[in-house]
Amino acid sequence: MQRLSLAVIAGLAAIALAAFALMPHRASAASNTAKATPAPAAAKATPAPATPVPATPAPVAATPAPSTPAAPSGTPKFTYSSCHVDGPYVAITFDDGPSGPNTPRLLDMLKERKIHATFFFVGQCVAEYPDIVKRIVAEGHEVGNHSWSHPDLAKMSDEAVRNEIQKTHDAIVQACGVTPKLMRPPYGAFTARQRAWANGTWGYKIILWDVDPLDWKIRNSDHVKAEILKQTQSGSITLSHDIHKTTVDAMPATLDALIAKGFKFVTVSELIAMDHPATPKPKGTPKPPAKPATADASTTPPATSAPATPAPAAKP
Repeated sequence: MQRLSLAVIAGLAAIALAAFALMPHRASAASNTAKATPAPAAAKATPAPATPVPATPAPVAATPAPSTPAAPSGTPKFTYSSCHVDGPYVAITFDDGPSGPNTPRLLDMLKERKIHATFFFVGQCVAEYPDIVKRIVAEGHEVGNHSWSHPDLAKMSDEAVRNEIQKTHDAIVQACGVTPKLMRPPYGAFTARQRAWANGTWGYKIILWDVDPLDWKIRNSDHVKAEILKQTQSGSITLSHDIHKTTVDAMPATLDALIAKGFKFVTVSELIAMDHPATPKPKGTPKPPAKPATADASTTPPATSAPATPAPAAKP
């Protein structure tokens, strides 16, 4: 009995020892199992529904030009930037005046040289200086319409364009009794349809230019003179502005230099009266086809192969 009890005790002790030995292994296995188990994948964010972008409206078209159709082909010419003339004739023109301080000085210079010019008036200036307008006409110069307030007419409504032109037309007639027959759009901005409309409504010829010294931008008398002399040729219509002192200061030397070159001055309408189509140049006789080049045996040595030059020996 005593031996049995001892045996039982010994067996229980052995079992306890075995169980104790297994405990770290199970804990480690459990830990490893926990590490090996991947974390559940995070749920993907559901993208928000795309908000439709409203379509950008197309830009509004500029106000159309007057609705009078363009002049059909074959009708008389009424737009000029220069003329084809026989002889050294040119027309000098002045824009944006009259100017109280500058135009009378210019008129003195022109009178001294017996030169007639063409002035394109801004209506507001005509209303301010009607006496200068009268003097311009009395001294034999030509006058034209340059709008009332110098806007870009090509971007304006029909009614606004009509108002700009008509007010200036009326102001010129009231100041000097002369009905203008020429118009120069500010900046040269006038559509083909507007040109035809102005010609049909007022009988205007539309006058542009081919000589521009940029005197409104570069206020330097020497520059104005140099550019006019460089660009002017027979039949030219020169552009400058009598509202700028530097331009008027440049005129004596400029006019004298043009006279020295043999140019003769007329008004724009006089220049247009001389205009005629350029005589087409006769077509030249076609050149015979070029003969293929042949080697001249007497001068061309036979091709020979040059002997190969041995490469130099490498230095030690």
